[in-house]
Amino acid sequence: MAGMTVAQMIGLFVEPNAPLRVEAFDGSVFGRADAPICIKVNNSRAVYYMVDHPNELGLARAYLQGDISSPQMIPGDPYEVFKDLVNVKPYFHQPDPVGVAKALASVASHGIRHPKAPSIEGPSRLRRAAEGLLPHSKAGDAATVSYHYDQSNDFYRLILGPTMTYTCAVFNKPTDTLEAAQEAKLNLVLDKLGLKAGDRLLDIGCGWGSMEVVAARRGIHVIGVTLADEQVAWGKEWIKREGLEDFAEIRLMDYRDVPEAGFDGICSLGMMEHVGVKNYPSYFREIFDKLKPNGMLLNHQITRINSHAGHAAGEFIDRYIFPDGQLASPGEIEMNIQDTGFEVIHEENLRQHYALTLHHWNRNLVDHWNEAVKLVGEPKARLWGLYMAGCAYNFEMNNIQIHQYLCVKPNEEGTDTYPLRPWWVHQA
Repeated sequence: MAGMTVAQMIGLFVEPNAPLRVEAFDGSVFGRADAPICIKVNNSRAVYYMVDHPNELGLARAYLQGDISSPQMIPGDPYEVFKDLVNVKPYFHQPDPVGVAKALASVASHGIRHPKAPSIEGPSRLRRAAEGLLPHSKAGDAATVSYHYDQSNDFYRLILGPTMTYTCAVFNKPTDTLEAAQEAKLNLVLDKLGLKAGDRLLDIGCGWGSMEVVAARRGIHVIGVTLADEQVAWGKEWIKREGLEDFAEIRLMDYRDVPEAGFDGICSLGMMEHVGVKNYPSYFREIFDKLKPNGMLLNHQITRINSHAGHAAGEFIDRYIFPDGQLASPGEIEMNIQDTGFEVIHEENLRQHYALTLHHWNRNLVDHWNEAVKLVGEPKARLWGLYMAGCAYNFEMNNIQIHQYLCVKPNEEGTDTYPLRPWWVHQA
């Protein structure tokens, strides 16, 4: 770049003693040779991406396209590089406005360019709204859920393993296999709900059908609903292969359109992130109305650590992972549940379990990297490696959590018919 080198531009924002080295396509170098992390800026498009979006979105676009790279990077599991980059944050400083103006002039001297976003990037919130896909409307939910889940089922199988369970596993010990931990989580949910053979369960956001299979094996009659065609196809075939059609059913259906009621239990595992905080009251009311008196709800969702952090995800998550996704604090969620009329009788945070789950998923992606790239292309495979590693770090640092709420719908005599000391309450 005429006027300023890439290294000089980096120096506008980062202290020279930062634990970072940057090697750029123009031959310039920033940082010390023994820095723990080296970032290579491979071409000018990376610079233009950052000028257009000087935030996580610009950085993500450049990484997914291969415009920036690192010799330390393992694309299927960039966890260590992610941690090293987080350690650079204290060395950032406010740039000199004159220096920023000079840098922009240097870039502009080569022409004003706005490189196309990667083909895997989803539309912005504004564009979705312009197309009539309003956040958390039925049409909007169908479109955004399809964007995330209607990928290659074979790709998800590489990451999730044979259980095809895309929520937090529960580990009795760190050495448990992912498959054992996912089965333990599904059984934990059913045990908390207290369901027995002959009971009726509604699974909202059922994914590929793992809960349906496990519940049906117990003789529980279960209906699962999802908005993703690929999940329905996979789940129906799985149920048929297991010979469980008399007990389990998966539908392509919005939870608001389920006509049945009088369920003994309802579970929602990893679905609330799509609902939208403003819709929590109507969501829990819908569930309340579908349960019989003394029926049970198990609500399992990712949360923010407090109510002051806002709800909306960043631009990167919105464009690439969960369009319109929102997270609330544990207190906000419990308040909405209680205000609906439920009694919350048990709650627990499984944060550490989700971090360990994500590490397993990243290892699966590393082990099947070449196959994953063939299935979805390298940018998409890079995206999932980055997303999962970043989530693992944020769970470990307690920036996000995941909570299970077990709730009971009172009957005319209250909720005292529920067991006084259920088995899952730890004895003193």
